Amino acid sequence: EGALVAGFNTTGLFTDSITEQTSAANITIQKAVIQKNTATAINTTGTASVAAVKGGLITSTSGAAVTITLPTGTDLGAALGASQGTVFDLVIDNTAGSNTVTLAPGANCISSAWNVVNDALLAPHDVPAGVTGIAVFKFMFSSATACAYTRIA
Repeated sequence: EGALVAGFNTTGLFTDSITEQTSAANITIQKAVIQKNTATAINTTGTASVAAVKGGLITSTSGAAVTITLPTGTDLGAALGASQGTVFDLVIDNTAGSNTVTLAPGANCISSAWNVVNDALLAPHDVPAGVTGIAVFKFMFSSATACAYTRIA
């Protein structure tokens, strides 16, 4: 066996750690942001605040159905510092809820064509309640003020 190169372990993989400089900061690696999600509870139907969506994690514990309308693409884009090509993930956790959470478009923050085509069969806007009640939505910005979102999990 050859000698190990400094920084590599016995499997040949580089090992290192990344730590935050401040507790609430994101970590940026070559234009990729590792988001540290901040949970916001939304248990009633209404428009989500920009801060709630930007936090990356919305939870619900509601016994009633909840529809969360997204903020405008302009407001969300400004909060994220978005430009054409910016992507962002939002997790909705409804595992402690007992009814469906539905994500609804906002002005200039629309559902993708994939979601629309699959809406009747797969209900990609709906997050069921219970142990499987979690979803991830990817937002893709076409400009600083407009985005489309697709359910990816």
